[in-house]
Formats: sequence, C-alpha cells, structure tokens
Amino acid sequence: MKLYSYVVARDFGFAPNPFDGVCTLATCKPKIREAATVGDWVVGTGSKRYGLGGKLVFAMQVSEKLSYDEYWKDLRYRSKRPNLQGSLKQAYGDNIYHRNSRTKEWKQEDSHHSFKDGSKNPANVKHDTQSPIVLIGANFTYYGAAAIPIPKKFCNATIDVSAHRGHKSNFPEEFVEAFTAWLQGLGARGYVAAPAEFPK
Repeated sequence: MKLYSYVVARDFGFAPNPFDGVCTLATCKPKIREAATVGDWVVGTGSKRYGLGGKLVFAMQVSEKLSYDEYWKDLRYRSKRPNLQGSLKQAYGDNIYHRNSRTKEWKQEDSHHSFKDGSKNPANVKHDTQSPIVLIGANFTYYGAAAIPIPKKFCNATIDVSAHRGHKSNFPEEFVEAFTAWLQGLGARGYVAAPAEFPK
C-alpha cells in the first residue's frame, strides 16, 4: 500500500470530484493517476491561497481504476458528466474525456477544462491525457473548505507538501500505516463540506 500526497491548488470539486457518493480523480495529477493502484491512498492537503496550509482537504482509498472510455460509458458515473446549465455540482463534473470511435481523437466535453465557448482546450487535453486513467475512491472523506488540521507529527514528516509542486509518495511503510490509521480513526466519511471555491 502506498500513499500519494499533493496540494489541492484550486478547489472547485472538480479534481477531486467528491459528489454522488464516490470520490473521483479524473483530471490533473496524471502521474498519480498512472501510478496509484487499488488499495493505495491519495491525500490532498490545503493551499495557502485558501488559508488551508497544513490541513487535510480530502483522502481517498483507490477502489477502482478505469480508462477514460470506461468511465464515460459506465452508467454508475453518468451523473459526473458535466452540465454547465445545472447546479454547481453538475457544472464541475469530471467525466469529460472519451475517444472518437473512428479517429481515436480525444473528445473533451464542455466543462471546467474546456474554453469558455465550449471548445476543446488543447493544453488541458494534453496534460490530462498523459494518463487516460480515472481513480475511483468509494472509501473517502472530503472536507473541502472545512479542511481539518493535520497533526504536526505527520506534517513534520512532509505529508504536507504545500511548499512544493507535484506530489510526494516516498513515505516509509510505518509512516503510511500510522497516517492511514489516523485517517480511518477520524470518524467522518464521504462528503463533509463544500469546496473552497463554492460561494459561502
């Protein structure tokens, strides 16, 4: 079991997407999406931009990995397809990529990662599809704007990577065991509070 930690630099409920009873990471962080396996943990720490440095925004244990095409076609995740005319939750749906069956070209749905006119954003397509994999987390806790402090003993061991870009995953086994035990002892499960970018 491995632990992956990164800073949630922009918290819209898009990456990760904590809605509809399951947490998904379908865009951004291609290296984590490629490397993580079922049973691993992915943790998002708070951005200093939101005043959440040193705090836990979300944690999810990977229960499934799907390709973009599998995710798009799976009826369980149809509610995560974006609808920019719907609620905020619907507008930030992360089920946005699938291939043209004939040309194999990537289709990017009108979404948070496309241009404002709904057209494809090539930069986001290129970045996201470095790993056309979606991480699914049935066991998760998402605190969003109500992020909770991470104990100093874990921050001192660099779980909080707010001063860095990218992610960290080189944690000793005993650290991973202690940190995930703390996570699972928190009591809260699922969606706890709205994303930091949602209106107060």
